[in-house]
Amino acid sequence: MNIFKTYPCQSINLKGKLLTFDKPIIMGILNITPDSFFDGGKHNSVENALTRVAQMIEEGVDIIDIGAYSSRPGAPLISAQEEIDRAIPVIESIKRKHPHITLSIDTFRSDVARKAIQAGAHIINDISGGILDDSMFQLVAELQVPYILMHMRGTPETMQHLTDYNDIVNDVAVDLGKKISKLRALGVKDIILDPGYGFAKTMAQNYELLLRVNELHYHGLPILGGISRKSMIYKKLEITPQESLSATTSLNTLLLERGVQILRVHDVKEAKQLTQLLF
Repeated sequence: MNIFKTYPCQSINLKGKLLTFDKPIIMGILNITPDSFFDGGKHNSVENALTRVAQMIEEGVDIIDIGAYSSRPGAPLISAQEEIDRAIPVIESIKRKHPHITLSIDTFRSDVARKAIQAGAHIINDISGGILDDSMFQLVAELQVPYILMHMRGTPETMQHLTDYNDIVNDVAVDLGKKISKLRALGVKDIILDPGYGFAKTMAQNYELLLRVNELHYHGLPILGGISRKSMIYKKLEITPQESLSATTSLNTLLLERGVQILRVHDVKEAKQLTQLLF
């Protein structure tokens, strides 16, 4: 007997293939940057990236999210061309080696997103929710690809000074709702919501948003939960990101219990085992 059931939501069209959410979806993080907070430098060559991809596929990953730009506070600014130069060879190599796997490009730049989709990615994952590039919504409408709409304020450099909310969950829901309306008006059909844990939220706000994330089901769209090894975990416990796997798994359980349909994780094997236990 299953312990949990996924919350009903809209399916997503992946270039003609329908992604449904009868069971939770595991999105594996592939950072190809030299400076990401947890695994920076481990996969920033095509060979190392392919090795990691093969491992994630063996562990049961559903989507691989490729990030070529670190969004951690204080990360150095890189040009769009450098981001493209990092991401495109990896995407093209993955598509040749594993043509069946679904790929997401983690970028807030529309020109990077366009190149990534042309190279074979299926989904655009925008941490800024359109804030940092005015052309992003129009691009998503033009390409008609699924779009992960994340909640954030400001920029990675300023976001932690922009945490004044009346009610964190209601304010996030309203802000996402306004952007959903803009995307719908442009003809965008496939939207995934990300509450944006760690982005323009205090520690307390992150946990309130986690415990009340089920209220975002109001929009009827798939919800992505991305809390893997984040500072809301390791700073609260006064440990390192490398020591935070068990705590991540515990919080992922709470996300699943509240109906989150997608888990974005560094550790695919453990997340997959979690869903096998509960669903």
